[in-house]
Amino acid sequence: MPDTPDTEPETVAADAVPVAVEPEAPPAPLLELRDGLPEVVETDARLAEACAALAAGTGPIAIDAERASGYRYSNRAYLIQLRREGAGTWLVDPIPLTTLAPLQEALGDAEWILHAATQDLPCLREVGLAPTSIFDTELAGRLLGYPRVGLATLVETVLGLRMRKEHSAADWSTRPLPKPWLDYAALDVEVLLELREHMVTELEKAGKAEWARQEFENLLGFEPAVRVDAWRRTSGVHRLRGRRALGAARALWEARDAIAAERDVTPGRILPDSAIVAAATAMPTDRRALLATQGFHGRGASRYSSTWVDALQRVREMSEDELPTRAPRGDGPPHPRTWAEREPVADRRFKAAREAMLNLAEVHHLPVENLLTPDYLRRLMWTPPETREPAGLAEAVRAQLASYGARPWQAELITGALVGAILGAEAQTETDPVDAEE
Repeated sequence: MPDTPDTEPETVAADAVPVAVEPEAPPAPLLELRDGLPEVVETDARLAEACAALAAGTGPIAIDAERASGYRYSNRAYLIQLRREGAGTWLVDPIPLTTLAPLQEALGDAEWILHAATQDLPCLREVGLAPTSIFDTELAGRLLGYPRVGLATLVETVLGLRMRKEHSAADWSTRPLPKPWLDYAALDVEVLLELREHMVTELEKAGKAEWARQEFENLLGFEPAVRVDAWRRTSGVHRLRGRRALGAARALWEARDAIAAERDVTPGRILPDSAIVAAATAMPTDRRALLATQGFHGRGASRYSSTWVDALQRVREMSEDELPTRAPRGDGPPHPRTWAEREPVADRRFKAAREAMLNLAEVHHLPVENLLTPDYLRRLMWTPPETREPAGLAEAVRAQLASYGARPWQAELITGALVGAILGAEAQTETDPVDAEE
């Protein structure tokens, strides 16, 4: 029974005009598998059937891979999903198969449709699969200015269908894979073909088809960045004081990483970052003190205690020169927040260029980081070409951007704005008496 209101209802005038209330839009229908759930391919004989079907299909191939991020150290693919017109959907388990070379041959030079290709390309290459052309639906969404470009959001926005996402963080190294997980995996390629067709049309209407072509071609050479001093990404390491504490964090991180790689377990499941920071802060000298350290916990805290103690002992014996410095060494310019004091002219160039880039991104309806990689902008504004003759400067800016990896469409779109930022900032410096005295 509904609650009784605390006050009397308001009296409505007889001549009051009722306000129309817009009905809520019905929820989008849930995406379902059109052909039912296929049997997982886990034998070489079954793989041959899949290859024959995919080779006989037509048009591009939707492809996706499931990894065990958060559970395994490796980035290997534990399930590969493929769908092609005329071939249906195939779920391939690469773990028990002898080779995937027949699958690569069956795919031939067909275009691959992926969502967030940079996430899947490395693990697919690891099992011998590589595309000759790509259409990335996430990247297309960015170029088209969609505010959210997750697959489920794009499918609902563009196709009007809801997707299930409850198994995105599952441990895909589990065997056998549960049926609900397989349903989820198959759905990830169910609508990629249709989504691509819609986005191709949108890109052409927006005049961005060539931008997308260049971006997709660039993806073919994608390689994951090699992290320098990866231990510095340990959560909480910024709270450590002194180079020896930093050295302890590095030593513990490296010891943990070696164990994780050997066991193929994600490092955080052996020892959390918080435990590394706690031990690096306390610097205990023996096992008992280590295990008594507040905050030092984890599945491998006691099991590998001798490894952790040995790592800390090595750090105590290091000379000052062997210990890491607070600031990481890099080949790029310093962080822009330091430019105003160190290089005021570069600071002016960067701020003017950043504002120009934000304006261009707004005009063309795309994220500013897709207009130009932020690191490229920092490098260019820190060390611009020497010439200040406008035409020569524009040519040199284009060349410098290309050397960093910028695509031709980006350079064409932004060179004028960047030349204006360089010349404008430096002209302002010449007329600023304070800067002149400095």
